Amino acid sequence: MINSKDLFRDLRKRITLVQEASETESILHRVLEEVSGITRSDIISQKAVSLTAQEISALDSIIDRINTSEPVQYILGKADFFGREFLVNTSVLIPRPETELLVEEVLTHASNTSGKILDIGTGSGCIAVTLSRELPKADVYAFDISEEALQTARSNAARLNANVTFQQVDILKDEITLRDLDCIVSNPPYVAVSERDSMHDNVLNYEPHLALFVPDNDPLIFYKIIATKGKEALKSGGRLVVEINERFGKEVCAVFAGAGFSDVRIIKDLQNKNRIVSAVK
Repeated sequence: MINSKDLFRDLRKRITLVQEASETESILHRVLEEVSGITRSDIISQKAVSLTAQEISALDSIIDRINTSEPVQYILGKADFFGREFLVNTSVLIPRPETELLVEEVLTHASNTSGKILDIGTGSGCIAVTLSRELPKADVYAFDISEEALQTARSNAARLNANVTFQQVDILKDEITLRDLDCIVSNPPYVAVSERDSMHDNVLNYEPHLALFVPDNDPLIFYKIIATKGKEALKSGGRLVVEINERFGKEVCAVFAGAGFSDVRIIKDLQNKNRIVSAVK
């Protein structure tokens, strides 16, 4: 038997990753609960626990992986989004809390639950699956260029009992054949290649570059395509909601306004950064 607080301290000392102490401790709390069922309250109360040889081996392996900057979500294969747990792997981006703003914006304007919604670049399916669960009578569709990502998204839809129609689509080349959509939502690639040097290793070395980067000479490429093709697919009064690079809020607004959308506006995240652009056909 070992004091759970002593165990936590010992494991904490073995994590050499340079980051905020609170972040390291949050990761370690998550790992301990996942591997051995040891909770925060157990640690606070200094509960005596015993670890199996298998659990010790798993913790050793996970600590080694954490020290290489591998995200804990990929290590454990799970990430939280909008109060639900999603399967993740290196074929999909890890869902971010700020992306929940996309869902919230769609739900704010969902006048009824029987509309048609399209998620472009679905990745893990976190947006599409969440909207399907929050709007159970809606017809939800989701596109992605990556078949590996779609496999993950389908798994998430199945385990979370969401009704989503998935399709492999390259939005830069393929047409949107759907019509009379109430909403198009997207978190497309928006990180300029020149921003790579400022990115953390946990993102740069592990998350899929296909879902991250756009060329420096055309950083708005996906917004231009989504505006053009989305205009044809949306019904009159339909809404377009996208996540953006905080650097390009005004530029994305200009793209949507130039494509004929109205009520084009920027929504800031909790850090007061430009994060969402919403527009109406």
